[in-house]
Amino acid sequence: MIFEFEIPGKITGKARPQVNTYTLKAYTPQKTKDYETLIQQYFMLKYSKFKPIEGRAEVKIVAYFSIPKKSNKENTKLMLENKISPTKKPDIDNIVKIILDALNKIAFKDDNQITKLEVEKKYTNNDEKVYVKIMEY
Repeated sequence: MIFEFEIPGKITGKARPQVNTYTLKAYTPQKTKDYETLIQQYFMLKYSKFKPIEGRAEVKIVAYFSIPKKSNKENTKLMLENKISPTKKPDIDNIVKIILDALNKIAFKDDNQITKLEVEKKYTNNDEKVYVKIMEY
């Protein structure tokens, strides 16, 4: 079984839990919740009759970032050839965390099933997006 989809728009990483200073309870920031919901919606839009993966899974994630406006022609060319990679926020581990948490119990029963992971940050001439491919193997 293979699930393959894209999440268009500004890329958001998983934010750390915040603590309410009055109740001293931890909560997930709203921006993180909203992006997780967006990921789930794009997944379910493409796979309305999905069945979660039950065996081991491999995940490939590619985060495509817009080229900075101040970039010169030479650097732009190198960015599009993948010779210069984005070294800006969000961190790659936070991108992985938000995507896997959002798809937990949806694309796979539990994220402990993921035994292979490939992640990359790249530049694009087009709008920002995240490409996700999940395969059972």
